[in-house]
Amino acid sequence: MGTQTGKTLAISVAAEDAKEQIEQLVSQEFRKSGKSNQINIELQEIVFVIQSQSNSFHSKRAEDLESNILKQAEELGKDQIVPSISMNGGVSDLRRGRVLFLSFSPWVLPKREELSQGKELPRVLLIHQMDRHDGAWTILPLMQDFSASYGRNSSWIFFCEEDTRIQIVKLLETLRRFDKSKEWFLGKALYDEESTIIHHYAFAENPTVFKFPDFAAGWALSIPLVNKLANRLKSEPLKSDFTIDLKHEIALYIWQKGNGPHLTPVPEFCTDDLNSYKAVHCATMFSNFLPVCGDLVKKEDIFVAVKTCRKFHRDRIPIVKQTWEGEAALIEYYSDYAETSIPTIDLGVPNTERGHCGKTFAILERFLNHSSSKTPWLVIVDDDTLISIFRLRKLLSCYDPNEPVFLGERYGYGLGTGGYSYITGGGGMVFSREAIQKLLASKCQCYSNDAPDDMVLGMCFSGLGIPITHCPLFHQARPMDYPKDYLAHQIPISFHKHWNVDPVKVYFTWLAPKMEDSFTEKKQRRIREDL
Repeated sequence: MGTQTGKTLAISVAAEDAKEQIEQLVSQEFRKSGKSNQINIELQEIVFVIQSQSNSFHSKRAEDLESNILKQAEELGKDQIVPSISMNGGVSDLRRGRVLFLSFSPWVLPKREELSQGKELPRVLLIHQMDRHDGAWTILPLMQDFSASYGRNSSWIFFCEEDTRIQIVKLLETLRRFDKSKEWFLGKALYDEESTIIHHYAFAENPTVFKFPDFAAGWALSIPLVNKLANRLKSEPLKSDFTIDLKHEIALYIWQKGNGPHLTPVPEFCTDDLNSYKAVHCATMFSNFLPVCGDLVKKEDIFVAVKTCRKFHRDRIPIVKQTWEGEAALIEYYSDYAETSIPTIDLGVPNTERGHCGKTFAILERFLNHSSSKTPWLVIVDDDTLISIFRLRKLLSCYDPNEPVFLGERYGYGLGTGGYSYITGGGGMVFSREAIQKLLASKCQCYSNDAPDDMVLGMCFSGLGIPITHCPLFHQARPMDYPKDYLAHQIPISFHKHWNVDPVKVYFTWLAPKMEDSFTEKKQRRIREDL
């Protein structure tokens, strides 16, 4: 009997010890994450801004990201500090996804609902819904609104693209390292290895010294910096100028010739794939190298128009034929001279040294009136554009040709003062038939044959209320004009210019079909870096 009493006492003592361990564990968890309220406050102090677009494909992706951010915030409120009893008698730490194995008798724990009452979700804004600004995508025109709306009750504006993926807990941990009362410009740093035309040859002596953010990784401005920029914009309105590479131009504006902060590189802002081994260390990642939404668009559904002129028939057209012409089922060359050996078609529009607006509008009319009405897509390229029609067929699987779509690399003109966006022609301009029908029905036209065709098209579509749809996989310049880290998370669709490069080598290195389903990004990067 004494032995039995001793055993019972020992079990009782062990149970009490276990209970004390659990109580200590829970107490520690409440203290550690007794920051729950603090975390909720920190979340409410971040304004998430998704650099979204109004095209249905892109707006849906942005809305999905918004839902993901809000769901994470909601789950964080539920799970931040609530331990639960596991089926095998352990304590499950829901926040960290681990189980601590301790034997004990079940006892009462606080209800989740009691811990998440009164929680407010963070604010998430979609750029394309801020339609009071035609140039909202250029960000800077929004600074005064951000300052007025959030300048007193927020700490950070965090910007991201629709394909950026965010781990909110890790993001909060990362931002906590920076004093929110100071001016911070945070991001994944890019830099030019050599001076480039798209940055107006800035920092020509040593372009590596100037860092600018990779938008795909997300980037952040502290509210003190937002307020400073807003005040500056009140006294110094934005110039009516070109927007070519927004990420570089924003960094230049913030730097203010040395009077403002440089970009601070943040290693947790990543563009690695979601499945990368590095993901555990990242607050942000990137989810899409080349969007594919179903079966490839058929070759016969894309009509390709190449703009050329007689003086380039001998040196540029052979490059097209040696590289990407075979990817196109429907292709015509439009020139100022009919040459049967190519063949080229003379549209009756004299060649101009620049602009080519008359020729481009003649191509649009010919496509609408002379091509098969069943062909839903038109692509217009220059004779020194290098393009992957195979990848374009993948991309176009995401777009509805029944919508007015005007797609390519987006530039802007005078957007700080009511200008317009346009698709820069060198990287290729993609039109749905519906967009062309609406354009030509509007009677919007060139003011001269040598007017800049891409800019005139931008003005016309802006007047019609048809949005320009940006895709960063189209490139107005050569591969060496872009940072390596920027191209590393892309499967590019086009490049432009033969100047000081071997265009055939550029095509076969960057654009040629390579059985891409089995050709991994890692192999692509290794090949490119060997060049």
